[in-house]
Formats: sequence, structure tokens, C-alpha cells
Amino acid sequence: MCGRFIEPELIGTDQEHSETKIDPFPGQPVIIPPRGPRRYNVAPTQDILILGKSPLVAMTARWWLVPSWHKGDLKDWRATTFNARIEEAQQKPTFRGVWRHGRCLIPSGGYYEWTGEKGQKTPHAVLSNSNENTLWFAGLASRWDNLLTCTIMTRAANRDVADIHHRMPVILNLDERELWLSDSDQVQDLGSDARLQHYQVRSFGVRDDGPELIEPL
Repeated sequence: MCGRFIEPELIGTDQEHSETKIDPFPGQPVIIPPRGPRRYNVAPTQDILILGKSPLVAMTARWWLVPSWHKGDLKDWRATTFNARIEEAQQKPTFRGVWRHGRCLIPSGGYYEWTGEKGQKTPHAVLSNSNENTLWFAGLASRWDNLLTCTIMTRAANRDVADIHHRMPVILNLDERELWLSDSDQVQDLGSDARLQHYQVRSFGVRDDGPELIEPL
């Protein structure tokens, strides 16, 4: 599961800038509007940055997917859809409508995972262990009643994080980003080679949102 993550450190971020840029593909920077202070504790139902395809464009989406066919109010959608298992999403009624045409990239500076017993869980920050600081999650986006919503794809944990959880986000390298956005169904091994590091951090509450969250103990 991925239930909390860190906003990416956007290239060119500066109080004096009127725009910031991210670069998911070499030579293809995407311009996005300034977003204010960087968030270190992004939670489901909050608005997050996603990159849609054809052409690659930055958008804001609510992190908790609601399918286009949902009837009723937003609060009536009670299924836990901020994550979707990549092994099953193509067949699931909630996700299969956007399996091909709703694919997106979700940039992140890292995410959190917890270990231990209920009531005494210990958080760990999971960060890149490669030359690229940004983690690019595979995502699906769905438009419901003029509201853009999204989910983060998950997969079986690889060797870098299997000791803290059996699942992890699908984290895409350069070639895999292109494959994911190409609508290919050859996606079962995506993210298996993601190079990650993790370490224990202090316990934090739902409203904590400062850079000290990712400082190791």
C-alpha cells in the first residue's frame, strides 16, 4: 500500500519564479504552476500533481479514484481506491474503464511505510537510491462529474523494500514510463528494478507536514 507520500522537489522551484518544471523524459520538461510550500505528508483525498499523456501535460487530481459511472455524491463512494493492484486492475470494474486511456505518471519525492504492531507502528521513509531523485509512480486517472481523480498502482515489493512491506508503488524507470503511457498490457514486471533506500523516521501525525519528517532517527 502507498498511503502517504512526499511531493517531488520540482526543478526550478523558487519563490521568485512564476513557473516550475519537471522532466519525466529527457528534453521534455513540463511546465506547471507554482504550488506553494512543498508537502511532506500527502494523504489520500488531497489534490496531487499528475502527468497525463498525449501530449504530456500536468494536471491536478484528487488522490482517491472515483469511476465515471459512480452515481450519487462524492462522499457516497466508500471503496478504498487510492491504490490499485497492477496485477488485477485491468479486470476490476472500478479500474478497467481507464486501464488504457486513463494512464498517468505521478511524481513523488518518496513515500512512507509502517512496520510493527497496531498502535505501535514505526514509520519508514522510502526514497530513491539512484541518480534520479524523483520517483515516478504509475497511475490511473478517472474523471467523475467534472472532478479528476486518480490512483497509484502497486505491485509485489522488490528486494529493496520487502523487509518493511509486501507491497510497493509501481515505480517506473525511463523506459517503463514510455511503456506505461503507450497502453501496453506488458506491465506485470514494471517497477521490479526500482532502486530504493529506506530508514526509520520519527512517528508523526496526520497533520504533520514538514521536512523533518524524512530525517532519519
